[in-house]
Amino acid sequence: MTSRLVLASASPFRRALLENAGLKFDVEPAQIDERAVEEPLGDLTPEDVASVLAEAKAQDVSSRNPGAIIIGSDQTLSLAGEIYHKAANMDEARRRLLALSGRTHELNSAVTLVKDGETIWRHMSVARMTMRDLDPAFIGRHLSNVGGKALSSVGAYQFEGEGIQLFERIDGDYFTIIGLPLLPLLAKLRALGAIDG
Repeated sequence: MTSRLVLASASPFRRALLENAGLKFDVEPAQIDERAVEEPLGDLTPEDVASVLAEAKAQDVSSRNPGAIIIGSDQTLSLAGEIYHKAANMDEARRRLLALSGRTHELNSAVTLVKDGETIWRHMSVARMTMRDLDPAFIGRHLSNVGGKALSSVGAYQFEGEGIQLFERIDGDYFTIIGLPLLPLLAKLRALGAIDG
């Protein structure tokens, strides 16, 4: 490997994806206020917001890691053009699941590579997620079962866990849903000579 890799994320799920792929990398979460970065963006699409945030995270970590390739990633959830963020509490998580019930939302997953402050690659993948019609009582029982895990994702569900029971159809790949488009990322890292291949 010619360059050190650094994941600019605190997400245990993104970290696990890279570890499971056999990559050697360091982890340094970005120190940015995502809502402050997002506020002046105006009417950007949910995909563009995810891309801007992924790049902001990578740029922040790059400033402290000269010579390293920084992997920045972000995911937005959009429903009818509106962007949703992680629920702040269980009541908000309940309202989120009620809003998503019986509808199709999009998970927009962006990944960016930055080296020495220069953005060298960007990629966006979108997954379309159709929830089944959910009974409010079931939502309450589901949230009681999963507890605080519901607050760790933008959709208030853990797709890789019990959250899979909420869905009737998925159009998109697993890695995009988890929040890191892994296959395009690995291909680019190979092309850069940053990983073996």
